This record gives sequence, C-alpha cells and structure tokens, in this order.
Amino acid sequence: MNIHEHQAKEILKEFGAPVSKGIVIFSLNELDEKFKELKSREFVVKAQIHAGGRGKGGGVKLVKNYEELKIQTKKMFGMNLITHQTGPDGKEVRRIYIEEASDISNEFYLSCLVDRTSSKIAFISSTEGGMDIEKVATETPEKIITNKVDLKNDIESDEVEKIIKPFNFSPEQKVTAHKLVKAIYKILIEKDATLIEINPLIITKDE
Repeated sequence: MNIHEHQAKEILKEFGAPVSKGIVIFSLNELDEKFKELKSREFVVKAQIHAGGRGKGGGVKLVKNYEELKIQTKKMFGMNLITHQTGPDGKEVRRIYIEEASDISNEFYLSCLVDRTSSKIAFISSTEGGMDIEKVATETPEKIITNKVDLKNDIESDEVEKIIKPFNFSPEQKVTAHKLVKAIYKILIEKDATLIEINPLIITKDE
C-alpha cells in the first residue's frame, strides 16, 4: 500500500522523527483557516499523488508569500500531473500539502527497507540527497552505502553509527540522527512497512 507524503510525515512525527510543519488541504476553501497554523515566511506547495518525480512535473513549488501560495495552490488543484512514475496518463491532484520551507545547507538520502534475500533490514545512506536514487546508483554507485541489521525489537547504537557515518554529522546532529534512525526502524516493524524513504534528509543552515 502506498501512502501520501502528508500521511507518512504524520507517522514519522508520531514516532518522534524531526519533521517540518505542514498542513494538508482537500479543497481551496480550507486554505485560509489552516494556513494560520504555519509560521514560516516561505512555503513549499506539494501535490499529493502516489508517484515520485513530482517536482519535475510541476507538482512542487516554492512560494515566498501568501498571495503567491494561493495562486500556486489554485493552479495545482485538479491538475493532471505527469511524472516518470505515473505513466503518460498522469494522476489528478486532489489534495495538496503545504509545508514551511527550510533554509537548507545540505541534502542527504536515507532509507530503510526489508531485504528479502537476506531476511534482514537494509539501511541505505547516501550524501546525494534530493536526487533520484536510481540515477545515483547508475552513475556513482560508490556514493550509496548499505548496512544490514538483524530483525529485532530495537536497533543498537553502534549499528546506527554505521548507518549515519557517511554524513559526518556533528555530535549534536548525531543525537537527532539516532532518534530518526530508531524511529524509522520502529515504524518499519510496527506498521509492517516494506520501504521508508527520506529524500532529502536535510541539514538546515543553523545546523
């Protein structure tokens, strides 16, 4: 079963992972009221469909004020979004996620999935966040690091250290990174997920 980005982020939050604040709207009538929950100066408007590559198809827009946000939201509602994963017919946008924009310093890639061949949990780490991981795997496979762990109730700290090693986090960032890795490991098991992907995993300019 696929779930939308806003649903995935609610689950991540529920398990203690750090997630940017956002709202989901199912009609333009909801925008004025729900927008009051956001505090940022800039926002990202994201079409919610079950497919990757939304940005390239025009389904992700950075806006700098509320008026611009309203214009982009109106354009996006009901549009037929075509990406490399939707096929030529595309998918109609029926819900939109609006998120507080982050001041990004670095983008990384992190995912966690069931490796059926070894019956283990595989964590994939890469410094090439924000890109199609398939493209990274083809062009620069050395930038993708895989660590496999045995299925158990909790993941060990030394296993987490191996997973986050490629990112060269500061000691303070490592504390948050440990919480994140433990959260997605727990989600994979408790929600019976097959893949959890965070792309990009970001470091903000204030670290």
